[in-house]
Amino acid sequence: MFATIAAILFGIALLLEVIGQSFPDLVTTWTLTLAGLPFLALHMAGYGTRSWGRR
Repeated sequence: MFATIAAILFGIALLLEVIGQSFPDLVTTWTLTLAGLPFLALHMAGYGTRSWGRR
């Protein structure tokens, strides 16, 4: 779940970078990248995964 959110944020950042657009003083590619990094870190730490293990 967190990896999906991070991928969406990184995709939007890449799209804005490619077309050269940003929303003034609110959302830039750097802002979206920094917003995606905590979600990526949470995913790598194991949060948001659906592995319940064996019973």
